[in-house]
Amino acid sequence: MEMLETVKYLIGSRGASGFGSKSTADQVTETCPDLRSITANITGNGISAETAWVLAKRGARLVLPARNLKAAEETKARSFLTPRSSNNAGKFAHEHAISEDGIEMTFATNYLGKNRERVVSINGWFSGNMIGYLGQISRNKSEYDATRAYALSKLANVLHTKELAQRLKEMGANVTINCVHPGIVKTRLTREREGFFTDLVFFVASKLLKTIPQAASTTCYVATHPRVENVSGKYFAGCNEARTSKLASTPTEASRLWAASEIMVSVPLIDHYHKYN
Repeated sequence: MEMLETVKYLIGSRGASGFGSKSTADQVTETCPDLRSITANITGNGISAETAWVLAKRGARLVLPARNLKAAEETKARSFLTPRSSNNAGKFAHEHAISEDGIEMTFATNYLGKNRERVVSINGWFSGNMIGYLGQISRNKSEYDATRAYALSKLANVLHTKELAQRLKEMGANVTINCVHPGIVKTRLTREREGFFTDLVFFVASKLLKTIPQAASTTCYVATHPRVENVSGKYFAGCNEARTSKLASTPTEASRLWAASEIMVSVPLIDHYHKYN
């Protein structure tokens, strides 16, 4: 079953939504409601730039926070929002680094550094004790593995999405939160890992890589389509709801991450990581 789903995804077969992995952001928003009453807060570049362009085309007002002045001048953000939010800022740190709060930098950027109403993140592979591993790489450079750290940060996004969706539901809040996988596309996320090997991998996989308009489609679909209006706590890929890994579907792990996150944003993790081992 999983193999069949993978094949359908790779060839762009349309799912229940009427769209697939080869659909573009422009296509999935053609029939969306008028967005002139919506303000969208979009972080990141590459995929986010396409998302911003398409949403603006449909009438939405935009807020586009930027990493630096040059990027800000390119995007020209001039309004302030919140009803719809796309968090697509990402970091893949090849070298080990620690944030000013004492937390491994990839995790701090991709997970703790985001405010959410609607989530756009990439589901990655990770197994084992995620909180314990985070504590190890936050205090010991020798334990660091860039790929595993990146996967950990993205797993955290999925778990956070599920936990927050449940909490919002219990509160009776009129807010939905979902997580999406934009697909594999070469964006500026790889700027810290450019080199012969990276270029070779992308060259070999070029037939499977998405274009930027295709990569932005799931983001735009989840943010604008009426079918997703009251859907929350779900994971989407190729513009359709998809299954997550076993670890990413564990309620106890989501609750555990939430509790640890409350500590992480208040005090350095290295002082408390042992509580969750």
